[in-house]
Amino acid sequence: MPQRSDTTRFEAASALIQGGRDHQEDAVVTDFPLGSDLGLVVLSDGMGGHAAGDIASKIVMTEVYSELKFQSTDPAAFAAHLPDILRNAALSANDCVRAHIEENPSAYGMGATLVAATLLGDQLNWISVGDSPLYVFRSGELKQVNEDHSMAPQIDLMVTSGMMSADAAVNHPDRNALTSVLAGDEIPKIDCPRAGMTLLHGDIVLAASDGLQFLEDDEIRGVLECDCDKSSATIARHFLAKLDELGDPDQDNTSLAVIKIEIASADETPVDLNQDALGLEESAWVGYGSADVSDAGAWQTEAAIIDDVAVETLPIRRAVTDQEPADPQVRPRRVVFESDRKSARPKKAKAKT
Repeated sequence: MPQRSDTTRFEAASALIQGGRDHQEDAVVTDFPLGSDLGLVVLSDGMGGHAAGDIASKIVMTEVYSELKFQSTDPAAFAAHLPDILRNAALSANDCVRAHIEENPSAYGMGATLVAATLLGDQLNWISVGDSPLYVFRSGELKQVNEDHSMAPQIDLMVTSGMMSADAAVNHPDRNALTSVLAGDEIPKIDCPRAGMTLLHGDIVLAASDGLQFLEDDEIRGVLECDCDKSSATIARHFLAKLDELGDPDQDNTSLAVIKIEIASADETPVDLNQDALGLEESAWVGYGSADVSDAGAWQTEAAIIDDVAVETLPIRRAVTDQEPADPQVRPRRVVFESDRKSARPKKAKAKT
């Protein structure tokens, strides 16, 4: 296991709600062991209905997490080949989805998004497929750093170019149609930058399913700004409360992981992060987020916070494949934080089955 440097510390929490849906099709795992400078987040949003979408997300989460955990036992190789390891993990998960569909033809049409992030010291790397966002909050600004593999960016571009009105774009029936997903077939788009992003002291990393985007970007930013000096668990609790306040009967499943970054100079002693919620100790646990909150209306704030209890897990399933990843067709990502550039992305109206 990689040993943590004296200057970097993480504090993490994850949470789930079922929302207004009949079934929970999201899955999330966070792993930030005490004494390690490596932390992992894997989140997946399933599609295909009950007995399909929920299985797909668990397959993807379990396979990607287990592969990353296995590969991290060789710290030097893990750090040197991280983008390829992330890509191979996604391909392996896709193979597992395909194998399940072949064994269970009734599951045809199932699939899942993926956002997996590694935090190694002050470096953030990720892979994503689909529309599950990965945000970084820094000095009052919120940026989605990964690509959105839905029709929303193309539709918004049509608005910018004058080909469509803003009102038509918000209510466009194809707005939430995915352009890439892990469904056992060829993966059309994979976002996996070769170069990681350097994190700064005070940054907050937020991975989520698109259910969180029932909140506007300014609302998400507002929660992080309001609670930036509080624990990750408090921030997660606040997000669930905000979604609860909406009272939207069509609220999608929502999963999220919040990671606070503390980086001290070499001659400083790291200051303890605020642990004011749930009595959490330093993040030395793995939270598996695949709980089914089945009671209608029982998706309020407290019920879905995940602490050190493994709510529900699947056996580790590894896929053996001869498929080698193609050279990534992505360029190193440079994320620019500019306070005068705000996101105008409208709230999504979910219609996922």
